[in-house]
Order: sequence, then structure tokens, then C-alpha cells
Amino acid sequence: MTENEGGADMMADTKAIFITGGGSGIGRAVAQYFAAQGWRVGVSDVNAAGIEETRALLPASLCTAHVMDVRDREQWRKELAAFVATSGGRLDVLFNNAGIAVGGEFASTPLDDLDRLIAINLTGVVNGAHIGHPYLKATRGGGCLLSTASAAGIYGTGGASVYSATKFAVRGLTEALDGEWAKDGIRVRSIMPSFIDTPLLDAGVTGSNQNVRERVRAAGLEFTPLNEVAELAWQAVHGDAIHTVIGKTARRMKFAARWMPGALRKQGRGGL
Repeated sequence: MTENEGGADMMADTKAIFITGGGSGIGRAVAQYFAAQGWRVGVSDVNAAGIEETRALLPASLCTAHVMDVRDREQWRKELAAFVATSGGRLDVLFNNAGIAVGGEFASTPLDDLDRLIAINLTGVVNGAHIGHPYLKATRGGGCLLSTASAAGIYGTGGASVYSATKFAVRGLTEALDGEWAKDGIRVRSIMPSFIDTPLLDAGVTGSNQNVRERVRAAGLEFTPLNEVAELAWQAVHGDAIHTVIGKTARRMKFAARWMPGALRKQGRGGL
């Protein structure tokens, strides 16, 4: 065996994950966690500076950076192909994590803002799943499509109606593809976190001087630590549950949606 052949074999044996929204928050935490387990990590984000900050935290030999807008299918094709070329053809996990939040009353929120929300949170996930499918299918041992849904995908959230709708859609897509892609050896999973202390919470609320973070604090709700989210994302990839609910608020919402929907409906009339 030549030195090049040995290097190619080692590369093909190293598991690989491609992460969108990896320039901060959950994406960065998951990148760090998987890299610590010896995985090759492709970090993508529309924010080039954020990607470089993440890459600086990871072993240089295990990380590649990809500036990409998940709404752009050609960028998806280019960057995913570039990553798989560095991983010996492997794509063990595609983590659809990029997302934004838009808060405020539905009727007062500009439609252009809602279009952008849907394009990133839902169309971006569909793009990744569709373009990533051949790589996941071809990966020895079977790949996993992991997506970030949300506690807002458990029960509709007033004050974040379209955000909630996109997360219900991600939840439904996850369940549908887990069945459809079983024949291809692909597992499909989602994580459903409640409030995580990430830049997503800095989004403004239409019709209010507060951002989402300030609304959460005012409501007395807790933030789930990023390291806990990353560990549970790892478990989601390796476990049997289709959805992994993360955080006390999300677990309470799941319980209430099943056993006390009337109370949850009444509470929801207060909005986010």
C-alpha cells in the first residue's frame, strides 16, 4: 500500500458531518462536539466571519469552511460536493441547522420578512435534504439527515406563527423521510430545542421594542446550555427516536400538548 493509498483509506474511515448555520450557536457547539469525537466537520454559514471563528476552535485537519446561503441550490451543490471530496466520499450526517426567527403579530409582520423566514427555515432544509440524499445513501453504514426543528413545532406559538409553521413543516418532513428513506439505509431525525442562548434570540419582535431574548427572560423561562444541545444532537444521530425534545420548556410543552391542550391553548393566547 502506498502512502497516498493509506491516507485515502484513513480519510474514508473518518466519519463526516456537514453543518449549516455553523457560524454560531447550536451549529458551532455541534461542530465542536463531533470534532472532539474525531469526526471530519464541514462548517457552512452565510456569515463568513462566524465560520472563521468556528474553524479556529476546531482541529485544522478535521475542518473545512463553506460560505453558503441555504436558499441557493447551486451553492448547496457546490459546497456539499467540495466537502465530500475532502472526506473520501463520506457524508455520515447532514445537519440542517440554519434558521432565523421573526417574532411579532402575524398581521403586522411584513410579508417580505415572512418570505425570507420560510425560504431559510423550510426551503433551505428541503434543499439540503434533496441535494444531500445521494451522498447519504452512498455512505457506507448508512447516513443520517438531522434537522433543527423546535419546541415551536410541538404546539403553535402565538407571536411566532410562521416560525412555528416552518418548524411543524420540518417535523413533518422528518417523519415522512424517515419512512421513505429507510430503504436507502438513511435515518432521519430532528432535535426540538426550546430556548437556547444563541444569536437567534436577538431577533426583533414586530410591534415591540423588545427582542425575543428579552421576552423569554420577562416570561421567566430558562435557557438550555449549548453543550447540552450538542450532546443530545449526538444522541439523536445515534439513537432510535425520530425527534429529540431538548430543554425543560420543550418537555413541558410536549406534555401539555398531549395531556392538557386546553390549558396550552389558553396560555398561547398571550403570545411569545
